[in-house]
Amino acid sequence: QVKLVESGGGLVQAGDSLRLSCTTPGRTFSLYIMGWFRQAPGKEREAVASITWSTGTTYYAEGLKGRFTISRDNAQNTLYLQMNNLKPEDTAVYYCAARRLGLSGWPYWGQGTQVTVSS
Repeated sequence: QVKLVESGGGLVQAGDSLRLSCTTPGRTFSLYIMGWFRQAPGKEREAVASITWSTGTTYYAEGLKGRFTISRDNAQNTLYLQMNNLKPEDTAVYYCAARRLGLSGWPYWGQGTQVTVSS
């Protein structure tokens, strides 16, 4: 079982930045693809970005690349999502997720961290 723990959410103003973190105690992500998802009130959960831990290959949802950056720190075994120039429409619960390389679906999820952007 993979337990994911997110942190770094909060209440910010439009134009501010936040960095979300995700880690898992006692496990490395080297065989995983890690992703960030978000769910706004009344909307379906959507993918934000993902990264293949071993290669650093990244994917971004359309329209977010340039403002959002996904990265990982091998030494700290931590996944990050740097969010810049935040907009009120970025308000959502952000989730960290993981799946093993070669497998489909996202079986492992964190508890989510709230990001609220005021105008």
